[in-house]
Amino acid sequence: MRVVMFGYQTWGHRTLQALLDSGHDVVLAVTHPASDHAYEKIWSDSVADLAEQHGVPVLLRNRPGDDELLRTLKEADPDLIVANNWRTWLPPEIFDLPPHGTLNIHDSLLPRYAGFSPLIWALINGEREVGVTAHRMDAELDMGDVLLQRSVPVGPEDTATDLFHRTVDLIGPLVTDSLELIASGEAVWTAQDRSRSSFFHKRSPEDSRIDWTWTAEELERFVRAQSDPYPNAFTHHRGERIRIVSAAVSEGRYGGTPGRIFIKEGDGVVIVAGAEARSGRLPGLVVKRVRTEDGTEHAATEYFRTMGGYLTARP
Repeated sequence: MRVVMFGYQTWGHRTLQALLDSGHDVVLAVTHPASDHAYEKIWSDSVADLAEQHGVPVLLRNRPGDDELLRTLKEADPDLIVANNWRTWLPPEIFDLPPHGTLNIHDSLLPRYAGFSPLIWALINGEREVGVTAHRMDAELDMGDVLLQRSVPVGPEDTATDLFHRTVDLIGPLVTDSLELIASGEAVWTAQDRSRSSFFHKRSPEDSRIDWTWTAEELERFVRAQSDPYPNAFTHHRGERIRIVSAAVSEGRYGGTPGRIFIKEGDGVVIVAGAEARSGRLPGLVVKRVRTEDGTEHAATEYFRTMGGYLTARP
């Protein structure tokens, strides 16, 4: 088959590499220009560089739909478009152009976690597995019929970084298997169950702000979901913003006001957590390591020299 690829960052790079290795003819790659957005500066393997290394023509676009792009696509005459981490909606004159349409690779187990940053949201929400889906693109974002899915379990100490590495390794085999099914005429497409669908927005700095009325279990996942190199979960101490690098659920149960810097436990410092913390029946969050705004990382037991005072959502 003649294949055109739309994609960006490491997800797009892995997809393009799988296409190049597949034996199909990659006739064009369309990718976004480099971005300063915090979530787009990481996992930033270049689709353009990989394409150029293999003699594949490249077009850079923030958004699709201009006359030059449409003309180039028609001249490329693809049998299939494959997309992964294309950051804007593709119009039907593009996704319906090839005879086999457009295969989109999305890093969640659709219909759950359509949209953006699915691994982070899934870990925050305590999902037990995550994965990657190959589905047919249509007019609704990430809602088209599913061809294949692959999953991995979420362990009790996994970070978003761990899950990224495990799920990104699923992309190559998923793309290869999907192309074999489509090319052989054996592809079976399954409609998504819309009653189970959920759609998540792009993340922003506000989404990393800690709310100490969340339970310690929720906050511990919140910290793991924003592991380096992602922007970390943050709070404020004496008016200064600090980032929580690592944390755990306390062994003891602590009562009081959420956000109170309470007591040392093990290798960390317990922060009272949970809307019902006044009952004294809830564990706290053991903060182990923090990072100040100048980038310096500290053990919590060294940073919090004395107990007392509060961590707050805002200065």
